[in-house]
Amino acid sequence: MSFEGEFASYEPLRRVLDSEKVKALIERMYKKPSEGETFVEGSLIYKKDLVQSNLQTDLSLAIDGSNHSVKVENGFPGADYGYITIASVLIDLKQVSELAKREFISPKEFRETEKASTIESVFPGCNVIIGDESSPKTSLRRTLFEELKNNSVFGDSETLLDTYEHLFRIKRRRFSDSRMPRSPIEGIEEDMTYDYGEYVCPHTGKALFSTDALRLHELMNPSGSNGELFGQIMATLEKLWLIHILRAFEKKGWLATLRRVAFMMDGPLAVFSTSSWLTKVIEVELRRLNDLQKQINGEDLLIIGIEKSGTFYNHFTEIDTTVDGIKDKFPRQSALLLNDEYIKQNIIFSESLKPYGQDTYFGRKFFYKTLSGHKIVPVVAYYNDFQKNLDTATPEQFSRLADVMNLLDRLSSNRYPNSVSPLIAAHSEAAIPLNIGKRIFEDIARDIRERTNS
Repeated sequence: MSFEGEFASYEPLRRVLDSEKVKALIERMYKKPSEGETFVEGSLIYKKDLVQSNLQTDLSLAIDGSNHSVKVENGFPGADYGYITIASVLIDLKQVSELAKREFISPKEFRETEKASTIESVFPGCNVIIGDESSPKTSLRRTLFEELKNNSVFGDSETLLDTYEHLFRIKRRRFSDSRMPRSPIEGIEEDMTYDYGEYVCPHTGKALFSTDALRLHELMNPSGSNGELFGQIMATLEKLWLIHILRAFEKKGWLATLRRVAFMMDGPLAVFSTSSWLTKVIEVELRRLNDLQKQINGEDLLIIGIEKSGTFYNHFTEIDTTVDGIKDKFPRQSALLLNDEYIKQNIIFSESLKPYGQDTYFGRKFFYKTLSGHKIVPVVAYYNDFQKNLDTATPEQFSRLADVMNLLDRLSSNRYPNSVSPLIAAHSEAAIPLNIGKRIFEDIARDIRERTNS
């Protein structure tokens, strides 16, 4: 680490370039064998060749989160808290299409095609203690439990905590831990004691919470920034919110209204880090909910994640460019469906026998070049073992592939060519929550019912 006012010279760079150890590492480094083109024209799937669905997706419900680590003055150095918002934005795609036919679109009218609802949460971080809690970590654990308990999509529906505990019950019933995690209470060596709600630790008499099983408290940095912690809390809440909404529609008898709604998530359909066990139980619950609504609507749910950056998007950019640097090589309105072999040989090198993303993803990825030439990396939810099987990649394994392609053609954005307009709107609401404190999801649900029944 440099001293204040000290600037680097070029000498260290020269040493790196001339280093025998660096040269030796480069010589030993595994290089992917050159086999010409990474993909061939015959491996692409064209939208025109797919059977089109009879369902018209007229509504898009986008979910996106935002998190900020904020310093707080409480007399302790480095004290911070995390401000997290989760936004749900409903966009009337039919109305947007009508406006798009005009030469000039009124910003006010365009804004009226969207309805947004946000929830906000504040979580203690380094050196922040709430109430009678004994440490920042116990403060975080209580706050997480209370936030789930106090939020629900409808006033008369189950809470977000109820949704989480339903998933937790699936975990305990179907996916037992080979080794239990350690108790979250500091100084206790015993395994964690699972239960529901707020309950008493049998070893210390202190409070435990069902949400402790997410183990997010383990990510807390007691002496520095907690950006990773707040990011993982946000990502976990996004996935719980999706299941929460779907369960609420089931309990109200509104599953028929989902036939023309596309759910869109920012980022992959996956759960990482300490709460990654949610992946398997979300998969189980999505299968159950999809089977129920499919008996009514005849088609799978349309749930799509969009990866705007990262290794997969970078690879898509590479195969879209010729060796001479000419872009737009990938044909428009075509897709490259990814299987496990392609991913491990071309994107993320691995010799593991375990399929890519088996423990973290509840959807599978492909590359799509839209009608306007934008590159999108969608992740489509799967609902059965055939769709999940990464050994192969056929159109039938990607739920409602033609509908997804049509949707991406309609929603790709000139402003952000690697994303789609509903997620841009949701991110705007999450980053600058214009509807803080509002609970207008009931209005959103009412719009879904009225539009799909018309």
